[in-house]
Amino acid sequence: MGNPWIAIGALALVGLLIPVGMMAISKLLRPSVPEQGKRSTYESGEIPTGDTRIRFNIQYYMVALLFLIFDIETVLIFPWTVIYRSALENGVGLTRILGPMLVFIGILVVGLGWAWRNGAVKWVRSPRAEKRKDAR
Repeated sequence: MGNPWIAIGALALVGLLIPVGMMAISKLLRPSVPEQGKRSTYESGEIPTGDTRIRFNIQYYMVALLFLIFDIETVLIFPWTVIYRSALENGVGLTRILGPMLVFIGILVVGLGWAWRNGAVKWVRSPRAEKRKDAR
């Protein structure tokens, strides 16, 4: 049998040639009918209004990042909870079981405190909501 890198190279070559070949063939065979309607934004049959570029509040991204961090924390804590009882039954000391997990949770609490202090978990009101509040 030959070198395994030859098979990997052949697979990579086929993996590149098939999509590139399909795009090239479709570019050659498709009809080209340029018109203004094809260049406009399609919004479910509605006439588009306004600019397509809108600014999102950075808080959406911060909340998503914090959710990911604490979601991963849950994924990492779950296996520890599963083996906790069997480790105690096998005679492993309580500090040896709880120590690493408490350090892990402590690091996460410090990170949450840092994010809180820097305003990452504080929801910012929009200027429009502030104007309505002042108008009352």
